[in-house]
Amino acid sequence: MWEFEHTVTTKAKAATIWALYSDISTWTEWDRGIEEASLDGPFAVGTQGYLKPEGQERLPFELTEVEPLRGFSDLTRIPGAGIEIRFSHRLEEGPAGTQVKHKVTISGPNAETLGPEIGAGMAEGIPHTIEGLAALALRKEGQLAG
Repeated sequence: MWEFEHTVTTKAKAATIWALYSDISTWTEWDRGIEEASLDGPFAVGTQGYLKPEGQERLPFELTEVEPLRGFSDLTRIPGAGIEIRFSHRLEEGPAGTQVKHKVTISGPNAETLGPEIGAGMAEGIPHTIEGLAALALRKEGQLAG
């Protein structure tokens, strides 16, 4: 198994970030590593969709956990490669702001080999993804206030 986790604290409200998470049409705005994202139904457990990572083929995924205002998880199975990629996105409001935590776990028979190889790009991109999410949330809040 291979894992990477990154946390950022932002002044953006959890509700604003949740609105961006649950509206898949915004994912390409805050995650520059995604060229295309779609969901075949509501933002709810069991709903499936597709992601097209930059420079790669479209990959199917399924929402495996959805907790409004707290976070969600999704799972991409790649049977031909012998791995599964699970993303966890968590929100926690506190006195200093909202903690945004993204974690990726690569598991399966080939995780020890492919995890570090595939995960290196994810580990590089996740901090930028969270920063993009927080910045977009703050811009949205500024638009609402103005």
